[in-house]
Amino acid sequence: MALFLAVADAGSLAGAARHSGASVPTLSRRMAALETLLGRRLFDRGARGYALTAEGHALAREVGGLREVTQRLGRLTSDQGPLSVRITAGDWTCRFLARHLDRWWSPDAPWVPAFVPSTAELDIARRAADIGIRNRRPAQDWLAGRRTATIRYAIYARSKDVEGFVTLPEGDGVPPSARWVRSEPDKRIVTTATSPRLALDLARAGVGRVVLPTFVGDAERLLRLGPDIDALAHEEWLVAHYAARNDPGIRPALDALAAVLSDRRLRASAGEGAP
Repeated sequence: MALFLAVADAGSLAGAARHSGASVPTLSRRMAALETLLGRRLFDRGARGYALTAEGHALAREVGGLREVTQRLGRLTSDQGPLSVRITAGDWTCRFLARHLDRWWSPDAPWVPAFVPSTAELDIARRAADIGIRNRRPAQDWLAGRRTATIRYAIYARSKDVEGFVTLPEGDGVPPSARWVRSEPDKRIVTTATSPRLALDLARAGVGRVVLPTFVGDAERLLRLGPDIDALAHEEWLVAHYAARNDPGIRPALDALAAVLSDRRLRASAGEGAP
C-alpha cells in the first residue's frame, strides 16, 4: 500500500521510484499484483504515466494515513547520518537563509537542510517538503504555524535618476510585486527578467528600478526610492505538518529557522520580526 501511494502521488513509475527507492520494474509488478489481489483496476496506464481511476482514488483516500506512518518510521530507523529536512520557500527567503546559514545550522547538527524549489502547499500535505515558509497564516487544520516577521516591500534603484522598471514577464505564478508593477499605470516597464535574482542584477546595473522585499534591497546597498508599499506588505509564517512537527530533525530545524527569520538585526527594515 505504501508503494501504491508513492505511485498515486507521483503519477508515474519513474517518479515513484525516486521517492520510494523501489525500481520501476518492481513497482510495475507490485501494482499489477495489487490490482489482481483486489480485483479492481486502480490505474489508467498511458503515455503520461499512471493516472488513478475512480477506484484508485477511493483506495488512496482510505490508506492516506500510511504516508505519515512510513515517513515517521523511516526517520526513527534511519542510521545513514544526518536527517534531511526539506524546506520550501520563495526565492528571496531561500537566498536569505543561505547567506546566513551559519547562524541557524552547523555541519555537526543531526539534520541537514535541503531546499525544495516549490511553494505549493500540497507539498507539505504529501510530505514532499517538511517545512514551509509562507506569506499567510495556514488555514488547513493539519498545518501548525508560527508567525516570524512582517515582510515589507519598496522600490529600489542604483540611483534616483534611473527611470522605468525591471520586472518578471506576465504569466502564472508571478509574485505579487510583479503584478503590482503592471497594475500601476504610471510604472513604465523597461525590460523583463526570467527570475527575481536576474531582475535584481539588472537593477544593480542601472537598467531600471525594481520592487524588492526591504530585507533584500537594503542589504544590496541599493537606493530606496520612496516609502514602503503598503499594498504588498504581508506576514511570514513558518509551517509544518501538525503530526510531524516534533519528529527528529524537524523540531530543531523549526526552532532554528524561527530564530533567524525573527531576528530584527538580520531583517534590515524597522518593524519586521515577530512582536
